[in-house]
Amino acid sequence: MRSTRQTSRQTVRFGGLALGASALGVLALTATVAIGARTIFLNQPDEAVPIMAGGDRDDLPALMRGNLPSVTTSMVRGEPRRETPPRMCEMPPDYFDRLDDGSADAPPGSYTKRNEYVRPYKSRRGFLDEREMRAAKVAWHYFETFTQEETGLANSVGSYPSTTMWDTASYMSGLVAAYELCLIEKPEFDRRAMQLLTTLKALDLFRGELPNKVYHTRTGAKVNYANKDGEIGFSALDLGRLLIWMRIMKNRYSYLGNSIDAVLLKWDFSNVIDEEGLMRGAYVNKKTGDTVYAQEGRLGYEEYAAKGFALWGFKPILSHRAEPFLTASMFGVAVPYDGRDPRIFHSQNYVVTESYLQDGLELGFDLPHDDTTPPWLHSDGWRAEFADRIYAVQEARWRQTGFMTARSEHNVKGSPYFVYDSIFSDGYPWNTVTPRGDYSPKHAAVAAKAALGMWALWDTEYTDVLFDAIIELYDPERGMYEGLYEGGQGRIEIVSANNNGIILAALLHKVQGPILTPYTGSTEVWYTAYRDQNLREKRNYPDPTREEDWLPALRHSIQSEADY
Repeated sequence: MRSTRQTSRQTVRFGGLALGASALGVLALTATVAIGARTIFLNQPDEAVPIMAGGDRDDLPALMRGNLPSVTTSMVRGEPRRETPPRMCEMPPDYFDRLDDGSADAPPGSYTKRNEYVRPYKSRRGFLDEREMRAAKVAWHYFETFTQEETGLANSVGSYPSTTMWDTASYMSGLVAAYELCLIEKPEFDRRAMQLLTTLKALDLFRGELPNKVYHTRTGAKVNYANKDGEIGFSALDLGRLLIWMRIMKNRYSYLGNSIDAVLLKWDFSNVIDEEGLMRGAYVNKKTGDTVYAQEGRLGYEEYAAKGFALWGFKPILSHRAEPFLTASMFGVAVPYDGRDPRIFHSQNYVVTESYLQDGLELGFDLPHDDTTPPWLHSDGWRAEFADRIYAVQEARWRQTGFMTARSEHNVKGSPYFVYDSIFSDGYPWNTVTPRGDYSPKHAAVAAKAALGMWALWDTEYTDVLFDAIIELYDPERGMYEGLYEGGQGRIEIVSANNNGIILAALLHKVQGPILTPYTGSTEVWYTAYRDQNLREKRNYPDPTREEDWLPALRHSIQSEADY
């Protein structure tokens, strides 16, 4: 009897164990299949069909859509990603001797079949010498002196406690360069970066959408141009530049990624890019108080800012096109300018050096999805070609007239306080105009940031002359000066975030080449957040970029007008 009961209990125990083992086996098999399926799904991005929210194939979990990485050239073409270069103090002495200074199949000054451009000029590469290093230290002193302890925001101009998102990006430019050039170490970099990002996340947005055009740097409050409390709109151009530097910092310093994403995930992008891919800024109608959205940007700045939005998955297709544009023949160079008539569109079409410099220094004249093209080849080919023309006409003016020329927007002492010192504007060559459009030739200058930027991107005899002209224009504690008046009035003894930030970027480019480095992660909070809500659609957050979403590699026809 005892034996029969024992056998029965053993049979029940065995059955229970077998059933449990079977259940565990089924669970293990299910987990294995799920993990395997997810691995296959994520490791084959080129073959995955993009699932758009609200689309016909919206039958996969939303989180899976967010986990698709953005498709880049390294995925599509199987080419190795560009590597992130080491900090200058960590480079071996023979680092530049071992750089591949290769060449493309196409001759210099021409396009490849992919509409990539081969520049006939070389950029400067190498370690910073004594004078260059001193300039870097002086430029960084600007941000040491004029960054506010309370907020971590840097003043746009000297001690005046006001800033824009454009100038905040210039501070980020200076911060990255200071760390990579070994002027500061990681604890100081991290302290400044985290304080800045914390403040940016806490900003009171313009009508709950995007950052206001101007903020008080001590309080972080929205202000108007008089630095008084108020809101005046947002600038798509300023935000595009800020997005470029947000992406630069996120790609280089992955541990900052979640903090950077958290800033942008508070923003509402519903009105900044329209359905056709045109960027729009916002301002307040003075009579009604209503928000007015209007197309923003002209040739040069518009396309540069558009690439900032594209780096985060947006599709500013029309804003990245050069059209409508015309050219003015100046000293035999076809200078491109925006073809929209300022009298009709009420926006100046000034041609200055700055936006082309920033594209070259920061992005290498490459498209946002490009993470493989070597430094001597430029996937956003027309941008590189137009930049070469902007450089060439300024060198030609110097050779034929003797006037050193490095034209850009810059600050001036006294009224009007700021000018667009253009190569071409409103139908006139070498036209220096105020923001109101008034002619102001006495404020024409060799802009320090333009001179140093040209020196970095064009290794020529002429840029050596520019370098020597501006390298001693500085206050050792306050930063590099804005420039040198063309008419002989002396130095522009004003210091600004934009000037010093671009100078630091130019010096960093000499050491490391294009400042944007590839993103090496597989997923981002930016693409996965709020997948279980309608907030992504409501605020127009993009899905990860597919190949069909890429900004196209364009070429533009040559158009000409009478000589100037």
